[in-house]
Amino acid sequence: MQVDLSGKVALVTGAARGIGQAIADTLAANGARVIYTDIDRDEAERSASASSGAKAMEMDVTNEAQVQAVTDDVVGEYGRIDILINNAGVNTLAHRVTIDRFPRDEWDRIVGVDLTGLYIVSKAVVPVMRSQGSGRIINIASVVGLVPLRLQSAFVAAKAGVVNLTKSMAIELGGEEILVNAIAPGSILTEGTKQLFYGEDGKFKDSVNRLLDHIPLGRPGTPDEVAHAALFLAAPEASYVNGAILTVDGGWTAGYAREF
Repeated sequence: MQVDLSGKVALVTGAARGIGQAIADTLAANGARVIYTDIDRDEAERSASASSGAKAMEMDVTNEAQVQAVTDDVVGEYGRIDILINNAGVNTLAHRVTIDRFPRDEWDRIVGVDLTGLYIVSKAVVPVMRSQGSGRIINIASVVGLVPLRLQSAFVAAKAGVVNLTKSMAIELGGEEILVNAIAPGSILTEGTKQLFYGEDGKFKDSVNRLLDHIPLGRPGTPDEVAHAALFLAAPEASYVNGAILTVDGGWTAGYAREF
């Protein structure tokens, strides 16, 4: 897929690896000036080094002062922010337990990054987009925000929040030519899902076939497949897409794929 993003400036959170890196790489390959932000500055710099004209910056999405400083620096250097990818997110491997056993500090950590972090970054960037009269915001949600899974209460709650926050933002900002959409990935082959399912030492590797039984395509997706969905939403041609939740899940949420 080829899109002309020449002259566009994109800020991607959680861009050091995985889905965030794939999106940042894809936007850069299509002509955007991309700022790879991540709490891990070294990994962000490594990822950005492969893309022409890209820049890496350290940014913790839960640190409002740092987010504002990064936003100000980007505008100071490039004059604008055209595309915001709210990708930064966390989950837990250690606490796959029912809600009554779910630790409060883990709840606060996950919701703080996955939902409140998205609010903090959007709050800083929206005034920039408003002043230039246009912008695209793409939030990375999850299929669990649409169809909950058990034993992931904080992640499910945060991603469900992202889904409806996306729609709320679309209603609020669409009249100012700031289009807000979300992508809901399913099971994507990242380092995190390797630790859970797809790696030799995956915590739930014995359950991987049961997981894939629910996916009509019978396989996990790739970060690049999510990145191309983001590229579509960022494209100038997607000028009438606002408030959409684009599932990239191999059909997981379409209905029951299993035989009963």
